Amino acid sequence: MEDRDSKRKGKNPRSVLWLALILANLSLGFTFTMDDKCSACKTIAGEIQTGLSNEKPRNHLDMRHRLDSKGQREGKVIDYRVSDLRVVELLDGLCEKMQDYTLEKLDTDEEIWVRVNDWDNLPADKDKQEARAYSKYISSFCGRLLEEIEDELAELIKRGGLKPEQLSKVLCQDLSKHCVAHRDDDEL
Repeated sequence: MEDRDSKRKGKNPRSVLWLALILANLSLGFTFTMDDKCSACKTIAGEIQTGLSNEKPRNHLDMRHRLDSKGQREGKVIDYRVSDLRVVELLDGLCEKMQDYTLEKLDTDEEIWVRVNDWDNLPADKDKQEARAYSKYISSFCGRLLEEIEDELAELIKRGGLKPEQLSKVLCQDLSKHCVAHRDDDEL
């Protein structure tokens, strides 16, 4: 009688076991290793690098909006290159852009992140649902990555201490530690 009551209340031990097995199988398909995180980090760094190289020269930000008692404008003029606005413009929308990427397996069994130009025209051998799952993964990974390192990255950008060619190393090795430095590696 007691076993029947527990089944009615949804506490059937078999159903709990099956649910656990199903969830374990689903999670196995999306388990990412250190190499996958490193590769994703490098891809995100590449997108930031593209943003840095596509920046247009900007005027200084004039923050002199108030007038003093003599009618002179008060406040300061901020160089755009060291402003918070520059950091926001570089990083804003970055993780949404990462939804245009998916993981592609090469003939060498190596996996790389590639930009998808048209989701409706994926190659026939590509599973669209799986490709979309990867794009969601890299987008959410991007959000977690920025949450971890945004303050340090913003300071580097504002100080001008971040050269585009060093971005991948700084972001993925120094700040986030998703990639391991090798003695032979001069560049990521």
